[in-house]
Amino acid sequence: MASIEAATEVAHMYDTVLILDFGSQYSHLITRRIREVGVYCELLPCTQKISELKFKPKGVILSGSPFSITDEGAPHVDPEVFKLGVPILGICYGLQEIARNLGGETSLAVKREYGHAELSLDPQADHHSYNLFQDVPSPTNVWMSHGDHLESPPKDFVIIGSTATSAYAAVAHNLLPIYGIQFHPEVTHSIDGSLVLRNFVIGICECEANWTMASFIDKELERIRTLVGSHGSVIGAVSGGVDSTVAAVLMKRAIGDRFHAVLVDNGVMRLNECAQVKKTLADNLGINLTVADASELFLGRLKGVTEPEKKRKIIGNTFIEVFESEAHKIDEISRENGLGPIDWLLQGTLYPDVIESISFKGPSATIKSHHNVGGLLEDMRLKLIEPLRELFKDEVRALGALLEIPEDLVWRHPFPGPGIAIRVLGEVTPSQVEIARLADHIYIEEIKKAGLYRQISQAYAALLPVRSVGVMGDQRTYEQVIALRAVESKDFMTADWFPMPAETMKRISNRIINEVKGVNRVLYDVSSKPPSTIEFE
Repeated sequence: MASIEAATEVAHMYDTVLILDFGSQYSHLITRRIREVGVYCELLPCTQKISELKFKPKGVILSGSPFSITDEGAPHVDPEVFKLGVPILGICYGLQEIARNLGGETSLAVKREYGHAELSLDPQADHHSYNLFQDVPSPTNVWMSHGDHLESPPKDFVIIGSTATSAYAAVAHNLLPIYGIQFHPEVTHSIDGSLVLRNFVIGICECEANWTMASFIDKELERIRTLVGSHGSVIGAVSGGVDSTVAAVLMKRAIGDRFHAVLVDNGVMRLNECAQVKKTLADNLGINLTVADASELFLGRLKGVTEPEKKRKIIGNTFIEVFESEAHKIDEISRENGLGPIDWLLQGTLYPDVIESISFKGPSATIKSHHNVGGLLEDMRLKLIEPLRELFKDEVRALGALLEIPEDLVWRHPFPGPGIAIRVLGEVTPSQVEIARLADHIYIEEIKKAGLYRQISQAYAALLPVRSVGVMGDQRTYEQVIALRAVESKDFMTADWFPMPAETMKRISNRIINEVKGVNRVLYDVSSKPPSTIEFE
């Protein structure tokens, strides 16, 4: 049993670096930077008990934190981490945590240091600490963000870098591969930060740089087959988006027609969505697909509802009801055909979702509910399978390309589970959905024509719950307003608004006002995340 369990853990397949998160806003960036150099890593909360760790890491990184090391209730690492016998790198708060555990002294800085700093390096060429800053010029520009600082390093630690305001900006144990740096190498403001992280994970931890989607495919297919077995069947919801499509194609390759995909038409999908998804998944990719048209049911239950969270819950609960009904039908047919019962539920969870749920801060206060089928698990007694759980969005796209999924689908912008319902601010009616749907179709069509689609991470049109005065021909109009949103983002945890060219905007606005009946004004959203969210609701 142990070998099967090991085969289901990605961390057993690759050299893995463990990142212990103390709640820093930059922790996910550490994960990204290390993945970018071809090394697999996992992020866990700093409260992780080392004795309960399911894998032996090749190295450990202690992240920064919004806390002061001197705060009552400040987070602290399990001291057993220092007995693992692997290299350790402490970043900012992580440096202070190393000092706290190994006998150094920290204190509140007289003045908080935030912003650029010039780091002067002083590692000895014959000392192991030289490897951390190999090929890094001195001085180098780094990014500081701290209120505490190291007052005196622990015994047997040497200084290997300093700034004008921080005498111990980089330290290392004289004999052991334990390092602490006050700056944040994971942010782009630290010019040579990625090189420092690369030196640590490859040069010091000696990790093999073999984390690629090409290597992941075969390992993941084998993992799915091991989990599901030779007779198990899997059911999963698909939407036409890149995540569910990549997950579905992986399942198809792994277990063939024992994977059953279900597309629920909720009446609030994009223009011609269901027909396109059926053509792509069933006709072109050969996936075993069932389409359930429940549009009237969804729109009927949304009638008169204006509160965003209530919309999401209605759509989520109705989705579960429809999906469960289809699952029971498929289960019966599967048994009758001798394929066995449905044992597993496929979900397209991505790593940012995992990070959000396991961060030291804990699950965030509910900003808005996320549409998923988690409520199905207890009722249907299905086991969960999440083949994309360890991947970031860009890794999913790379995987999709290797699986030979059509390029336009691989690069398709994300679409929320509640669909156009949360892009129609106010009551959701068939006529309002149609306005938002047509405006969105024109918008996406024009940014594709302008060659901008791949530069934008997500774009959509929303219908605002206001009316404005206008003039069309010789007639006064009092009609609705469309708001356009386009953002740039690497991982959707933060996002900046996209600087849309004026000529492109002019064409989009003209087309929407002329072609979408009931609209006489178009606006463009220029807010970033945070403080705004990507979706309006």
